Order: sequence, then structure tokens, then C-alpha cells
Amino acid sequence: PSRYNPHDAIYAAAAYLCDSGARDGRDLHAAIFAYNHAEWYVRKVLDQAEKYSCGAVQAPNHVAQAAITFACNQLGLPYVWGGNGPDSGDRGFDCSGLTKAAYAAAGIDLPRTAQTQYSAGRRVSVDELLPGDLVFFGTSAGRITHVGLVLSRTTMVNAPDLGLPVRVDQMGSRAVGASRPSG
Repeated sequence: PSRYNPHDAIYAAAAYLCDSGARDGRDLHAAIFAYNHAEWYVRKVLDQAEKYSCGAVQAPNHVAQAAITFACNQLGLPYVWGGNGPDSGDRGFDCSGLTKAAYAAAGIDLPRTAQTQYSAGRRVSVDELLPGDLVFFGTSAGRITHVGLVLSRTTMVNAPDLGLPVRVDQMGSRAVGASRPSG
């Protein structure tokens, strides 16, 4: 094993952190400190990890909060084209499968594809986004190719593409529309 080979190093670091108390997210600070006894290092690692998590999101209502919680609990699952998630027998999600499942967990039935979710939703301006809104990407409103679940004015949780897991990404400025699912 080599510490310079990501395949070796990631698994070795994960095993070490779990053995040091980080199992199930408990006492991550102590586990990182056991690895490197410097508070600046622990802060740096935890700050970096925060960039890849959903963090504490305050949604405007319980439906949006339930959808966000569901989606954030899927972080790390693989992108699977046409995937509806483990509850449906798939290993992971595609973008619209994730948003459909997230809102199903909140009691809202969304259409299956990004385009049909865009067409069915109550439109909101991208400037008025709230946590839990859906943000859509594509070449135009008639050609939607991607959807994400808004976490903040700049971030979303999404299943981005083949080879990439469900994760938190920056929304950027290429959104062509947004909608606010409601029950």
C-alpha cells in the first residue's frame, strides 16, 4: 500500500479514523486529532469536510425539510442512469430519480424525469430560490437535462453524472429555471 495512491490511502485513512472513534460520525474531532495532534489540522479537515456535506439547512417548511433530509442521506450513493435508489432496487440515483424520491419521502409525488418535473412544477425565479426548491439545467426550458435540490442560494444536492456520486455542488449561473414543489 502507498499513501500516495488514493485507492490505498483513502481506505487506510477511513479504517484508521473508524478505529480512532469516528465510526458513525461520533467524535470525529478526536479521531482526526489522534491522526494529527494539531488543532489547526483538525479545523482544516473539518472545514474541508463541511464543503462536501449538506450542513445545517433551514428549509421554509416541513415538506422541503423532509425532502432535503432524504436527499442528504443519499450522499455518496452512485449515479445510476434511470436509477430510483436502493428502496426501488437500484444501487443509486440519476438526478430526477433523486428529486422524485426525496419529495416522495415528504409525501409529494413528482413526475419521473427532469423535463417533466420542470413542466409540472410551480415556477419560481432563480433569484428567489429557497432550500427545497428544484433547480433545472439544460439548453432551454424545452430541453431540460438536469435537476438538483436547492440547499442554499449557491448550493444543491444532486446526482450529477455517470462516475460521480450523489453530492453537494455549486449551482453556478447556468440554471434555466426553478420550481417549488408543494403538497
